[in-house]
Amino acid sequence: MPYLFALFLPFFLWATPFKVATYNVENLFDASYQGSEYEAYIPGKHNWNKRMVEIKLNHIAEVICDVDAAILGLQEIENEAIFKRLIQRLDRVGCAYPYSAITHKKGAPIQVALLSRYPIQKQKEIVVSYAARVRNILEVVIQAQGKVFTVFVNHWKSKAYQGYESKRIKYAKALQSRIASLSSSQEYIILGDFNSDYNAYLTLEKKLNDTHGKTAFSDVLQTKVEEHEIVHAKKGSHYTLWKELAVTKRWSHRFYGKKSSLDQIVLPATMFDGQGIDYVNNSFHVFKAKYLFTKRGYINRWRYKHAKHMAKGYSDHLPVFAYFDTKAYVKEPHQNIFHKIQTKLIEYLYSVNTLSHRIKLENVVVLLKRGNHAIVKQSPTGRGIFLYACAAKLEEGKRYDLLIESIQKYHGLKEVTTAYVLKEKGAIPTQGYFISKEKLTKGMFAQNDIVKNIEGVYRDKMFSMGALTIPLYFKKRKSQPSSGSKLKIHYAHLGYYKRLQLVLYSPKDFTVVE
Repeated sequence: MPYLFALFLPFFLWATPFKVATYNVENLFDASYQGSEYEAYIPGKHNWNKRMVEIKLNHIAEVICDVDAAILGLQEIENEAIFKRLIQRLDRVGCAYPYSAITHKKGAPIQVALLSRYPIQKQKEIVVSYAARVRNILEVVIQAQGKVFTVFVNHWKSKAYQGYESKRIKYAKALQSRIASLSSSQEYIILGDFNSDYNAYLTLEKKLNDTHGKTAFSDVLQTKVEEHEIVHAKKGSHYTLWKELAVTKRWSHRFYGKKSSLDQIVLPATMFDGQGIDYVNNSFHVFKAKYLFTKRGYINRWRYKHAKHMAKGYSDHLPVFAYFDTKAYVKEPHQNIFHKIQTKLIEYLYSVNTLSHRIKLENVVVLLKRGNHAIVKQSPTGRGIFLYACAAKLEEGKRYDLLIESIQKYHGLKEVTTAYVLKEKGAIPTQGYFISKEKLTKGMFAQNDIVKNIEGVYRDKMFSMGALTIPLYFKKRKSQPSSGSKLKIHYAHLGYYKRLQLVLYSPKDFTVVE
């Protein structure tokens, strides 16, 4: 029957280019008890039942239809039974996929799968480990537009539940071992949920680092190469397509406010060489349909609240996709130089609105850290700058070399929005880095300075100390004292929101004297 169907496939399938995508659907389970389910998906518990399955199938089918990829890798499919139901649902709503493949790892709660509108020649599973919950990698050979290439569908170990880096390295090594056995001219696409950022070597968390900094994605899979290097890269090297996008757009998943690039499409040199199938330059994107987001801008994931399924939402991941063609890859007219690193002072960041290069800041001292934010300086007399939502790895009173990839101005406040630790250089005395009471009263300060141990009166959202009167903003409004209170401020940030102001981040940063 599939072969008969292929004779009537629409002509557009044989046209170029064609779309390849990957999507983690977030736990597509059926309503039949297998014994390997996650607790939240045991049939008859937590409101997981046949009705929930039907709603989940409809929601996932909606996304898949709208993505409209010719080849689609999927993660978190429970088993072949629910996969077949998804295929039937897609067929019913006019988004047919005549070819498919799925892994069959015994004892694993979830599998990886692939849907294709092109014929599948063969498939196999790459065994990462015989442990029940370690997923296999799906290898599928596809014939498209007269060309044959391989797709590897991955779902590596998450960082939750003792998700040490060594566990992801097992996946990377198994995949690289298989790639090493292929001919040097073999064309293939690696895709899936790698549970690793595109720059894993910079984002590896201390608590998960049991490999002395060696990462599965960056080091074992060898994805540090840039676009201009990949054409001549050695076998086993790979280019992650996240580098095609601006730094601020490199995310498809958001966990507790932290954006990450776990979903990947990764390519070898053979997809850039002008032979067979090639990548269509700058075609990589994240699928961001409006309905995949809440009104507050968060990913509209499948809703599970108070240990109960709510029949709302889609997935905690967004699909990513790219186009491929039988036409040769077209190089950039000018080499992208953003990957180059220039060593600068913080003062330089105030002279530009965007970065054309990555910036290295040496000997940066952390003066104040609150949550995932920090204010840093390089010298006692130099400028300070605010690190917004990118200071998780930093500690107060320590010195670092930082890699800066993006900056912005928020209502007048200069901020670094993407920063990574290149080197930790230990603790350092910081007393001379703060603005003194005398300098403050004389107006010898600038935005992103830090003041310590000053006293004054708070009245009508203003702080008065001698001849100085300046707006005072409390990040936690519930801690705001009554008007007329005398305050001792232990730490305050000289921030800026349309005008210069003192910012207090925590109730611990001040004391009401009277």
